[in-house]
Amino acid sequence: MLFNQRTISLNTRLRSYFCRMLLPPERIDKMLSHLRINELNELQTLALDASTQDGDLVLLSDTGSGKTVAFLLPVLSFMDEKTAGTQALVIVPSRELAIQIEQVFKTMGTGFKVTCCYGGHLRETEENNLKEAPAFIVGTPGRLADHIRRGNIHTGKIKTLVLDEFDKSLELGFQEEMSFIIGSLPSLNKRILTSATTATDIPDFVGLRSARTLDFLSGEKSERLALQQVFSPDNDKIDTLFRLVCRLGNRSTVVFCNHRESVERVSTLLREKGVANVFYHGALEQPERDSALAKFRNGSSPILVTTDLAARGLDVPNIRYIIHYHLPTTEDVYTHRNGRTARVDASGTAIFLLSPEESLPSYIPGQPETIELPAEFTLPGKPQWTTLYISAGKKDKVNKVDIVGFFTNKGQLKKEDIGLIEVKDFFSYVAIRKTNVPHTLQLIKNEKLKNKKVKIEVAK
Repeated sequence: MLFNQRTISLNTRLRSYFCRMLLPPERIDKMLSHLRINELNELQTLALDASTQDGDLVLLSDTGSGKTVAFLLPVLSFMDEKTAGTQALVIVPSRELAIQIEQVFKTMGTGFKVTCCYGGHLRETEENNLKEAPAFIVGTPGRLADHIRRGNIHTGKIKTLVLDEFDKSLELGFQEEMSFIIGSLPSLNKRILTSATTATDIPDFVGLRSARTLDFLSGEKSERLALQQVFSPDNDKIDTLFRLVCRLGNRSTVVFCNHRESVERVSTLLREKGVANVFYHGALEQPERDSALAKFRNGSSPILVTTDLAARGLDVPNIRYIIHYHLPTTEDVYTHRNGRTARVDASGTAIFLLSPEESLPSYIPGQPETIELPAEFTLPGKPQWTTLYISAGKKDKVNKVDIVGFFTNKGQLKKEDIGLIEVKDFFSYVAIRKTNVPHTLQLIKNEKLKNKKVKIEVAK
């Protein structure tokens, strides 16, 4: 059965009724409060209701529309606090998306243990986390399949499966592992699939049964997303890109390239011209990825140059511009790139950089506004924040409060001089005002954090 938000209108009383069918209202209110959400949106409410019906569920909705909460609430409604073992499994195509879902789940304060499994860091860390079976596991296909084969994940009690961004995770490169994982779930009775596109056939091995589809791909996002184009006089578009970012200033910007080599070249050339930026692609080690994204999120770098790896699972609020340095290879790629901006109720702009030999693909709607770049340009101002690396994290019992206390007391910083803090398992990042960095590092160089000597330095 297909639902479309243009034909459904729910009042508050009906929404409340649907919510009571699965989870106590006070529990939902508490979780939403932790997420700083006032109330469920229509997608989330209908997903919660539809999950009570027999059969599986497919959620189609724009990125940034609340799909994560829309599938987590039904998943939680099927979980039992009295049942030991793993009850729910979420499979995603990228480690960044896995980490994002894990963080949302933890923030909700569910009371259930969660473990995140993905390649690029020590498997032994995950094995330790899996010894006491978590109720909820989220991860990427390859690492999940590896744990199942090794007996680290016991699948006998998993009743709920979520394939988030299934249009990507069911591509040919993933299908062998996906088929193995799904075939290893003997007790599975509910499948929830999510995507921001409709272009993917679902293989038989997924085992969808009487699937109900919530289609929220209404096109409303296009009203908040402005499309612009810039013509480069040369096939090498780097000088045009440089003048464009000078025109845009210090607003949060993602520059998409089609190849890893191009990402590094563009990043290097921009940096040589005096434009602060970080780069990000799949060949980087996990600490390098974490550092790049931390700098971009906290404002130490206003520009992220990246491959389409960042088109999914990159949850950075208030990204203002998407620049297609290379044209997207498919309509799906185009959709997911632009999904990084104009999220929820915010607006954003996607800009196409066109060489003399290029033209816009037919799937791009209308005629984008053409930007004329001035001959004179001014370099964007330098970022006001610098990211510091701390060699301690959650496994060292360090949290954000500890870090704030350390820098205000030992580093003599005011709270307004401390920006975004990210605490990982074994290390952390904290943004502080750039003007304070030399003095602060001098003050704390011999100090201990939670009675432990740790390395603190400007993040590489």
